[in-house]
Amino acid sequence: MLNRRSVLATGALAAIPLAAPVGALAQNRKDAVVLAMTLEPPGLDPTAGAASAIAEIVQYNIFETLTKINSDGSVSPLLAESWEVSPDLKTYTFKLRKGVKFQNGEPFNAAAVKFSYDRAGGEKSTNKDKRTFANLTTQVVDEHTLVVLNKDIDPDLLFALGQATAIIVEPKSADTNATKPVGTGPYQLGAWNKGSSVVLTAWDGFRAASTIKLRRATFRFISDPAAQVAALLAGDVDLFPRVTPRSVPQFKTNPRFQVLVSGSRAKTILAINNARKPLDDVRVRRAIAAAIDRKAVIEGAGDGYGAPIGSHYVPGAFGYVDTTGVNPFDIEKSKKLLAEAGIKTPLELTLTLPPTPYARQGGEVIVAQLAKVGIVAKTQNVEWAQWLSGTYGNKNYDLTLISHVEPFDLANFAKPDYYWGYQSAKFNDLFNQIKNAARPQDRARLLGDAQKLLADDAVHAFLYQPQWITVANKNLKGLWKDMPVFVNDLSALSWS
Repeated sequence: MLNRRSVLATGALAAIPLAAPVGALAQNRKDAVVLAMTLEPPGLDPTAGAASAIAEIVQYNIFETLTKINSDGSVSPLLAESWEVSPDLKTYTFKLRKGVKFQNGEPFNAAAVKFSYDRAGGEKSTNKDKRTFANLTTQVVDEHTLVVLNKDIDPDLLFALGQATAIIVEPKSADTNATKPVGTGPYQLGAWNKGSSVVLTAWDGFRAASTIKLRRATFRFISDPAAQVAALLAGDVDLFPRVTPRSVPQFKTNPRFQVLVSGSRAKTILAINNARKPLDDVRVRRAIAAAIDRKAVIEGAGDGYGAPIGSHYVPGAFGYVDTTGVNPFDIEKSKKLLAEAGIKTPLELTLTLPPTPYARQGGEVIVAQLAKVGIVAKTQNVEWAQWLSGTYGNKNYDLTLISHVEPFDLANFAKPDYYWGYQSAKFNDLFNQIKNAARPQDRARLLGDAQKLLADDAVHAFLYQPQWITVANKNLKGLWKDMPVFVNDLSALSWS
């Protein structure tokens, strides 16, 4: 069960000064690294916000989880040394690692795990996976033994417990983790220069402190694609996961760098607000989907790095079925569907675009394509904090281009208050069957049915599965090849 999820990869620049000689930075800075990210997180508590940028800094670095998700999608022990699963697949008994402390000196134990999970599923929880934890009942057997009872059969629970929403927090410091994070991991917060960078420093109290090669990690925030390339070429940045794909050709031919093309479980979609008229009419949503040429979007948004998808699921994932033929690119069909829905063109809609390069670049392609069927998409460029509060939080949008990066997130379509306003009793029933399907073949069949239903309902214009580009100094070792979850595992990194 643990090794089933191998991740399958599917198939603007100003003048820059000469950079330091090959290897010079590594030689001068053997115990430090500078990473770059496109987006700055709104806080540092992954249980309090949906932004994946939070986990990119804190997961496995400051905070830890019972299980750890590896680059190949497998699950291994972290704060839990081992576990047993009952025959009915609903009871998990965890043996916890001994001798572990939080960074404020408090002990890590079964009570801390129970507190963390109860809090995540509690009434006041803002955890985006609240539903998962609300289904769990935890029982402390002794200081280092914990039993977790799940209401449903969930073959992916051990994976879920390795994600950032499942971090184990220290009860006394839990409410201030957004600005003063306290975990059990090898790093602690050194400084947060808002708008610029976050600095993590090695924590000497970590149980395996002697194995940590890097003493300092600086995360810089660079959203502009040209600036991303410039920072790497100048030697200001050692590592840029998920850098703009437009950088690839020049770095592939430069001996100072290594380039990794990573598989993902992300879904890039043109999200549609199903609760707004006329987008509540399935014919209008199907018309939007039919107006879009996925291959052109992949070229424009991802410079060709991606695979078309027809539903909220990706090639390589368990139970995947190809639904790209459900709402294929067909301009005449799109016009016909709009007419059938009684839409008088031009239909004016807003297209909200977060600051990520794929969204801004892909947005241009989508605007041009929708215009051909009489839909005028007025772009509204917003910063990440605005997208999180206005689009995601207040559901104030018509269309938005976004990547959902969580591996197993079909549950979002069963959430009645989720930001895209989709309501389907049929889907809810299917999802409940999926959660309680004990046999893999039944689960795979039901997953296929769910994918087809989402495609038929044209909940969104499903676009593509992105492939992520990582560019790094050639002397940096320990990089993840694939990215089933968005983390930067600093404890794995070292300079050669």
